[in-house]
Amino acid sequence: MKKRGIGYGSGLYGVGFGFSRPDTSAAYVEVGEDGSVTLFTGCADMGQGSTTVLSQIAAEELGVDYHLVRTVSADTGATPDAGPSTASRQTYVSGTAVKRAAADVKESLLEMASVLTGCPAGDLSIRGGEIYARGEDAPRVSLAEVANACHRRGKRFIGTGWADITTKDVDPDTGQGNAYASYVYFTQVAEVEVDTDTGEVTVLRVVAAHDVGYAINPQSVEGQIEGACSMGIGYALTEEIPVTGGVMKTSSLAEYLIPTALDMPPVVPIIVEAPDPTGPFGAKGAGEPAAIPTAPAIINAIYHAVGVRITELPATPEKILKALGRRE
Repeated sequence: MKKRGIGYGSGLYGVGFGFSRPDTSAAYVEVGEDGSVTLFTGCADMGQGSTTVLSQIAAEELGVDYHLVRTVSADTGATPDAGPSTASRQTYVSGTAVKRAAADVKESLLEMASVLTGCPAGDLSIRGGEIYARGEDAPRVSLAEVANACHRRGKRFIGTGWADITTKDVDPDTGQGNAYASYVYFTQVAEVEVDTDTGEVTVLRVVAAHDVGYAINPQSVEGQIEGACSMGIGYALTEEIPVTGGVMKTSSLAEYLIPTALDMPPVVPIIVEAPDPTGPFGAKGAGEPAAIPTAPAIINAIYHAVGVRITELPATPEKILKALGRRE
């Protein structure tokens, strides 16, 4: 017999290292003589899309088209340290450093634009690579012209940015206090089908709502949520490392089963935006948090379906049948 159930998993996650560990990042933004933009960041993009997001942040702050930004990343010979790509921190901390670097070079460019146009720098803004005076529809001068003037006059047209999200107020003895600079919140709902004859669990659908602060790139955030749910499903149902006498019996990925595309149910990502003023344009993090509530939601759904509580992951068919037998 096949029975269906629905389960929920909710929680929060601290963005960054936390617990008074140094958590910093730096970035450079350079505007070339032709108005092109080069971003230097030590952030390593492992497929999470950080290069795209950081480029978008630089472009938005500078007022130029995203496609004009060239990003040099994770080059120890050329880029400043941005810390590791872990703890869902890069958009939050490196994004802040990039935004500040772009703002720094923008300030220099607008000062030169003020000299060229005669308008106060505070009345000038950059849109689409052109510099406008307040209340005017026609540009006064192009960003490329200003950058070229900076170059010819020996003026600075490279900006630096630094971000430090290290929390200072956690008690080192008790661990109590504000452990993280920012937090994200989430709830996932899983619908499952349990075969009471075989113990097999099929995940039919996952709905995942995640507060990311502000989604710099919504498509990237959705991809992170979907990928994290696949990891959560594997954690809940298939990924097992048996240890006997201190010896790990799972010797290769041939025995360590992870979900394939055929195992994945529809995932419905819901982006909840609650901007954090300490993040770049309000952004926080999206990577690891989405993997946390999937397994609890699935285990709760199994309980709802067949009335047995699995307390040791993964919830294999053998464990479910054993639990059903004990209940009977």
